[in-house]
Amino acid sequence: MVPSMPPSPDYDLVMDSPLGRLALRCSSQGLMTLDYVAGEVPLRDPRNSLSSLAAAQLRHYFSDPSFIFDLPLDLRGTPFQLRIWSALRRIPSGEAISYGALARQQGSSPRAVGGACRANPLPVIAPCHRVIAADGSLRGYGGATCGAGLEVKSWLLAHEGVLISPSS
Repeated sequence: MVPSMPPSPDYDLVMDSPLGRLALRCSSQGLMTLDYVAGEVPLRDPRNSLSSLAAAQLRHYFSDPSFIFDLPLDLRGTPFQLRIWSALRRIPSGEAISYGALARQQGSSPRAVGGACRANPLPVIAPCHRVIAADGSLRGYGGATCGAGLEVKSWLLAHEGVLISPSS
């Protein structure tokens, strides 16, 4: 998950962030993807008003973790994934929920919730980092169970004031 392949020509923005380079893709309906890309990927100025707004809102979030994103989204997934991604956006900054608790809220299973989190095309904006294991451990992020993915999840949670014990 972190970092991914160089951007295709259809990225609407590549920006620096405290997490490294972020690349965004938009449609005429809304923001579609946010990808973590390698630092060697060239920066790209916003190509449209939505990517400019998304960049401004991401910068605001990185300076104020309580910031609430207000962007039009064009999410494409299964009905279940869309339901989980919507639920992720309702988890307040500074809070974490277990995969099991979110699954119970959604009438599903923790594994299915984990799969939807792994497929989330808009990390940070649909904050799957706020979903952790029942024992308080990070478990995974974007399919990564160690390394850079968990470092990103840990950074995002710490940025929001959620403390995860070092042994987790």
